[in-house]
Amino acid sequence: MLSKNCPFQRDQLEIVTLDQLVPLDHLVSKMESTLDFSFI
Repeated sequence: MLSKNCPFQRDQLEIVTLDQLVPLDHLVSKMESTLDFSFI
């Protein structure tokens, strides 16, 4: 149960980008570096 005396910080925010979640050796990362998506 969450209460005023709860030790957890509920007001924290973490910003994560997709670049941080996808490893560099993943197929999606390789495709992104190879293909030009500027037309979209």
